[in-house]
Amino acid sequence: MCRNIKTLANFEPPATDDEIRSSALQFVRKLSGATHPSHANEAAFNAAVDDVTMIARRLIHSLTTKAPPRNREEEARKARERAAKRFG
Repeated sequence: MCRNIKTLANFEPPATDDEIRSSALQFVRKLSGATHPSHANEAAFNAAVDDVTMIARRLIHSLTTKAPPRNREEEARKARERAAKRFG
C-alpha cells in the first residue's frame, strides 16, 4: 500500500491538496490495516485522514531546500525506467 505514496516536496508546481490528501489516506490505510473502515470506525478513520492531511500539508509547505524544484514528468519517466528494469 505505502509504495503508492509519492514524494511531494520540492516540485514545481507544488503538490496539490488532493495529492497530499491521497498520501494521507494511503498512510492511514496502512496504519489501520483497512482500506475501507467499518461503519463503527469510519469517524475515527476519517478524522485521522483529516489530521494527517493537515500535518502533511504543513510539513510540505514548511520544508526548504537549495535544490532546484523537480519536474513531475521527469520523475515519472525515471520511475517507469526503474520499474522496467525491476519487472522487465
